[in-house]
Amino acid sequence: MTPEDRFEVGIIVARRRLKGPWASHAWMPVAALPAAPAAPAWTQLGETEDEATFYAGAYEVTLHIAETAHYRDNLVSGRPSLWVSLRATGEETYEIATVTADPYEGEAMAEGIGEIVEAVPMPPEIQAKLLAFFEAFHIERTFEKRKRDRADPEALARRARIESGRGE
Repeated sequence: MTPEDRFEVGIIVARRRLKGPWASHAWMPVAALPAAPAAPAWTQLGETEDEATFYAGAYEVTLHIAETAHYRDNLVSGRPSLWVSLRATGEETYEIATVTADPYEGEAMAEGIGEIVEAVPMPPEIQAKLLAFFEAFHIERTFEKRKRDRADPEALARRARIESGRGE
């Protein structure tokens, strides 16, 4: 049986109170669920004095065969993660922009401006799916440094004579 190349996750975000003078709170992804629950997006899950958590919605993660080495790096990192990106859609409203298991794509997303990006722990069920995909499709490629041919000065001289119209 071929492993799935896509699966759905549910994303949990938090609105955390800040103590600085510039902003009263910050939004950030905090967890991924191994499946999307039946709850509607932006259902409040809980609230304390310093934090409110919400189910932000579902997102379909797509795996790519060319990135299997990246998935392996994520799985053996000691802290397998999913990178979640939130995009503002208005004042105090957000949508899930991207969720990826590729740590290098996640790092690149974090360098962008305007989106909130956080690495959240990858649930064991998702780790198992990622490992099955890796095992089914990974092909180890050895790095081979290309060697350049040494220049032949005689060939260069012949080519210069031909290009100038003098022939050989």
